Amino acid sequence: MPIVSFMVNNLRWIAGGFLLTFFSSFGQTYFISLSAGEIRAEYGLSHGDFGAVYMLATLASAASLPLVGKIIDRTSVSATVALSAPVLALACVIMAWSHSLALLVLSIYLLRLFGQGMFTHIAMTAMGRWFAAQRGRAVSLSAIGVNFGEAAFPISFVTVAAFLGWRGAWLLAAGILLAVALPLIYQLMKVERTPQSVAQDPNSPAARDWTRAEVLRDPLFWTACLGVLAPAFIGTTVFFHQVYLSELRGWDASVFAASFAIMSAMTIIFALVAGQLIDRFSAIRILPSFLAPLALSCFVLASTDAAWGAYAFMALMGISYGFSSTLFGALWPELYGVKHLGGIRSLIVAFMVFATAMGPGLTGALIDRGVSYPQQITAMGFYCVIMLGLMTLVSRKALKRAAAHGTRAEPG
Repeated sequence: MPIVSFMVNNLRWIAGGFLLTFFSSFGQTYFISLSAGEIRAEYGLSHGDFGAVYMLATLASAASLPLVGKIIDRTSVSATVALSAPVLALACVIMAWSHSLALLVLSIYLLRLFGQGMFTHIAMTAMGRWFAAQRGRAVSLSAIGVNFGEAAFPISFVTVAAFLGWRGAWLLAAGILLAVALPLIYQLMKVERTPQSVAQDPNSPAARDWTRAEVLRDPLFWTACLGVLAPAFIGTTVFFHQVYLSELRGWDASVFAASFAIMSAMTIIFALVAGQLIDRFSAIRILPSFLAPLALSCFVLASTDAAWGAYAFMALMGISYGFSSTLFGALWPELYGVKHLGGIRSLIVAFMVFATAMGPGLTGALIDRGVSYPQQITAMGFYCVIMLGLMTLVSRKALKRAAAHGTRAEPG
C-alpha cells in the first residue's frame, strides 16, 4: 500500500500516536533542561546537585514504569491517555508553583514517568498492537513526533518565558496538555483499530503471546537488551557532556547546538526508511542495522579535533536514532506477541530511562578519575561493534525459534 493511501486510511490512529510522542516532549530531558539555569538559581543548586536530583527522580520513574505501564493491558488506549495526561499536566503545575526541593523532585519524577515514559509507551504499544503488516510504517510515523517536538518547543518555550517567565511557561504547558492534547488524542484514539488477518511468513518471528514473566525468563530478551540500550546510553552521555567535549576540542558552543538540526533531520528520514524496511523484511531481520552507524559515530567523534566531527557524529547518530526509534517499536510485538505488550514494553522503556540516567553519571565519575573522555567514546564504539555481532546472533536465533514453533495468523 502506498504511504499516502496508508496515512489517509489510518489517519486518526497515526495522528494520535504522533501527538502522543510530540507532547511527550514536556517530560523529555531537553525540555526540562530549558529551565535548568532558573531551577538551580531558585533552589540554590550547583550543577552537580541538580544532576543528582535529576538522576534520582529519573531512576525513580524508571522503577515505577513497569508497574504503571501495564495499565494499558487492562484498559483501553484512550482510557490510559485520560489517566496519564492530567497527571502530566499536574507535574507541569507543580514545576511552576513549587518553591521546595521535595516538590521539585516530585515534579521531575512525574514529568519523566508520564511524559517520556507513559506518553511514548502508550503510542508505541498502540501502534504495535493495532498494526502488523504495516507496523513499521505506523511506528515510524508516530515516533517522529518527538523530533518535531525538538524542533518546535525549545524556541517556543524561550519565547513564552521571555513574556511570562519560566514558571508561566510551565503553566502554559499544563494548559496545552489539558485543553489541546488530552481531548484531541482521546478523540483520535477512542475508536481502536481492528486489524485484518494476513498470512504470516513461515520465518516471521512471533509465534505466540508471551506473558511478562515468561519474557523475563527468556535469555534472548536479556541478550537483545544489551544492544537495544546502547543508543540511549551513548546519546544521552554525549549530549550531557557536550560542553566538556567542546572545551577539549576547542569548539565554539554553537557547533554542537547547530548540529542538533542535522541529527533531527536524519532521525526523521531514517525512521521512515526503517518503517519501510521493517514492513518488507521484519524488525527482527534488520535488528543489527542500527548499531553500525552508532559505532561509526563514536569512532568519528573520538578521533578528530575538527568541527566537522561534531556534525558527522550527529548525522550518524541521527541515522541510528531513526532506525532504533522505529525498530524498537516493532521488535517486541514480533518477538513476544501483542496480548501483554503493554507490560513488556514498560520494562523496555524503564531500562532505557535507567540507561539515560546512568550514562552521564558513570562517564562523569570516570572523567573525575582522570579517564580520557575521547577514550571512553572509543570504548563505546567498540562496544557497538561487539553488540552488532551479538544482535546478528539474536536475530538468527529468534527466526529459528519461530520456525520451530510453526506459523500462525498475524493481525495485519
